[in-house]
Amino acid sequence: MTHTVFTLKALAERFDLQVHGDPQHAVHGVATLANAGPQHLGFLANPRYRRELAHCAAGALVLRAEDAGHWSGNALLARDPYTAFARIAELFEPREAFVAGIHPSAVIAPDAQIATDASIGPHVSIGARSRIHAGARIGPGCSIGEDCEVGADCELVARVTLVKRVRLGRRVRIHPGAVLGADGFGLAMHEGRWIKVPQLGGVRIGDDCEIGANTTIDRGALDDTVLEEDVRLDNQIQIAHNVVVGAHTAMAGCVAVAGSARIGRYCLIGGGAGVAGHLAIADKVTVQAMSLVTQSITQPGVYSATIPAREARSWHRTLARLNRLDRSARRSRDSNSD
Repeated sequence: MTHTVFTLKALAERFDLQVHGDPQHAVHGVATLANAGPQHLGFLANPRYRRELAHCAAGALVLRAEDAGHWSGNALLARDPYTAFARIAELFEPREAFVAGIHPSAVIAPDAQIATDASIGPHVSIGARSRIHAGARIGPGCSIGEDCEVGADCELVARVTLVKRVRLGRRVRIHPGAVLGADGFGLAMHEGRWIKVPQLGGVRIGDDCEIGANTTIDRGALDDTVLEEDVRLDNQIQIAHNVVVGAHTAMAGCVAVAGSARIGRYCLIGGGAGVAGHLAIADKVTVQAMSLVTQSITQPGVYSATIPAREARSWHRTLARLNRLDRSARRSRDSNSD
């Protein structure tokens, strides 16, 4: 694997940034403010970390023009340092060389269609009528069931399962352990026993989505479960059947979205949050971590329903006050009804 080196001038030209200092300074990698050395590029996006600049040993930083006066070294000036740093950091991410072809241990259905320049890794299985498009990478141990489609330049990192009727757009990346297209949780009660409702729909994933490790997306009962383009899901998220997630929405780890919920575009859902079924969330809504959404949200904004953890005795006193308030409200209601 070749060692990656860029000059500040090359990075500035590539990402439309402005050089402050030596344009020929060579960057060999990226690092945090605390751990960066002379060969590294760091970044300052949050003004709260300006105090760390006094002890920073980075060879260069990405920062805003208004922060340049707090740093005496080389810099790349950006309107959004975090985004610029993310794009630069991608250049230093080690990537295995792409090798097209089908590993001898893979098991491919006779009527599956595999592009000649796709890469099918060891111990992969691909079911009947499934299609793998140009440039797709199917990593070791992946299982692709019947009637699935993997779009051009997708990457299934390892041990990804597409159960059935899953369609991926272009450049979708799915991390290990994710399961797409399993049965939705559909049940009907009949004479004291549960009857399973067949899940006849599928899963549709738009272009440029990313799905984290051990995340699950169930297929729909009749219609498809849908992620529109550029949706980003963290690890261990549950998306239930017939959910629709709008484009450019991002969810942090352990979010659970119940069946038939519709989440708008450009939403942010914090870690551990829950969204009840059969409701709608408008575009550009932020739901903070550990919140529970039980009613539709019709206006953009920041929403929270969280009581932070506190010392146990303090919490018990708060509960006691709430109970007294509830009893007081009931007495007031009863006295008004007399």
